[in-house]
Amino acid sequence: MIESLKRHPNARIPFPQLCNIYECEIGDSFVGPFVEIQRGVVIGDLCKIESHTFICTGVTIGDRVFVGHSVTFCNDLFPAIVGNVGPTRYQATTIEDDVIIGSGSTLLPVKIEWGAVIGAGSVVTKDVPSFAVVAGNPAKIIRQFDNRYERDKYFAHAERDHLLAFSRCSGYIS
Repeated sequence: MIESLKRHPNARIPFPQLCNIYECEIGDSFVGPFVEIQRGVVIGDLCKIESHTFICTGVTIGDRVFVGHSVTFCNDLFPAIVGNVGPTRYQATTIEDDVIIGSGSTLLPVKIEWGAVIGAGSVVTKDVPSFAVVAGNPAKIIRQFDNRYERDKYFAHAERDHLLAFSRCSGYIS
């Protein structure tokens, strides 16, 4: 179901019948199947939102952001069945440009700064600084880069040398 969507003409949603997207804004980006994007969410340009992802009210995603499969954004730290259950309880999450969020991650209301990398399966409970790599539950900084060039060079080297899958257990990331 897609309802009241402000959508860039080049936004790609190949399986709209398999998504719940309503009252939000999507730039020139890709949204996979089985994704829910709630009211008020803003997604920038050149993003890729993979399948089975839940993006709740209060989330803003910048440009060139990758969101892996089954990522969950939470906006209410203390859900209640009775009482004030309206949008005044919701807290914001901001994802700045050039961020990578690994599959299966959960993000509480936080700010993820420019160029950060969230490891797969992480539970992000605190803000993440620019060019940091975080992983774990709760997510902790496992590497900090000074700039995007340094970050991209590291990941290009790690991919070339097949270190990404083994980096934590092999001691390449301290």
